[in-house]
Amino acid sequence: MTMHRKSIKGTKSKKLEDKGIVLGITGSIAAVESVKLSRELMRHGAEVYAVMSEDAKKIIHPYALEFATGNPVVDEITGKIEHVSYAGDHDKKCELILIAPCTANTISKIASGIDDTPVTTVASTGFGKIPIIIVPAMHSSMYKNPIILENIEKLKKHGVEFLTPKFEENKAKLPEIDDIVLAVIKKLYPKDFQGKKVLVTAGPTIEKIDDVRFITNKSSGLMGIKIAEELDMRGAEVNLILGPTYLESFVKTINVESYEDMFNAVMSNKDVDIAIFAAATSDFHVDNCSTGKISSNQPFNLALIPNKKIVEEFSKVSKSFIIGFKAEYSVSDDQLIRKAYDRLQSSNMDLIIANDVGKESRGFESKTNEVYIIDKTKKVIHLPLEDKEKLSEKIVNIIKKYLN
Repeated sequence: MTMHRKSIKGTKSKKLEDKGIVLGITGSIAAVESVKLSRELMRHGAEVYAVMSEDAKKIIHPYALEFATGNPVVDEITGKIEHVSYAGDHDKKCELILIAPCTANTISKIASGIDDTPVTTVASTGFGKIPIIIVPAMHSSMYKNPIILENIEKLKKHGVEFLTPKFEENKAKLPEIDDIVLAVIKKLYPKDFQGKKVLVTAGPTIEKIDDVRFITNKSSGLMGIKIAEELDMRGAEVNLILGPTYLESFVKTINVESYEDMFNAVMSNKDVDIAIFAAATSDFHVDNCSTGKISSNQPFNLALIPNKKIVEEFSKVSKSFIIGFKAEYSVSDDQLIRKAYDRLQSSNMDLIIANDVGKESRGFESKTNEVYIIDKTKKVIHLPLEDKEKLSEKIVNIIKKYLN
């Protein structure tokens, strides 16, 4: 089992819409990344308010942050009581304090209740009232100082979240910007699936012809990955079983290759509340797979043996709320819905999501999709063509309604 991280760079969403974030910037050379970090937070809908220490201004000018965020930069505490406006009981109160980068000096000051910079004062005002995420950046020797580590643990006990630095060149560097943004989204996103255990399958499987060749399909796994990530951000404990694909995910991932691998992984995770079968698992396997490499100098025939439907086998042994996917190729909407409903009944699913992969910009290898969701009563919900990330949010919202 392996864990993967996936960049969310370039995506744009509303996951931080109407969320005010105080970005505290301290005197680390990593402060040069604060403009980029601000812009990436804003791409997801956040309103960013920069607060800088005196030492941070020696590395990056406040004008750069004002230009990036569109908001005045707080670089001193004035009669406007910015620390109360942003982090106290006030109409402008923000939802989160993000200190990135955070020096060893600032960590120790916050842990000791010392308020002598705009960043530490805002942190103290918000302490225990709103979430705080600290992203350290310093030399490795400073980070590994027992006193610094003790102060980090002290703050963690009070609910402050820390992101692990990236250790390179004897430095504890700022993590990737995308990982910081993801941590913020996960902190502020609604946790309406908290306590739910979820299984999601995604991607293709491959069936060997010989030790060199195999048969597969065009699935990228993107739809299933996006659904898994949406559920993870909303508090679910997610296991993603992922077939061979170029995509990765920040969700806990079990990588598989063949139908047999997928089957065994699914059956080992049957004690879940929700199971979503988005993988394009192979319908056939090769009879008498050859060892070595079959000669290309002469013709040969393949005998394909049908595989059992994993969702059908799963439904026999699990009490999960089961959602399946049904792909058809160039059929009418009525045919698509009818075939999907028949599969729902035969596999004892609770919901099935159908799409036509024969239509342009839909299904396999596409970043967009159009789906029909059908339930046991034959009720149909149509979700028009849209980016798969946004579509996954709508699908999860619909699943939530059926669980209530």
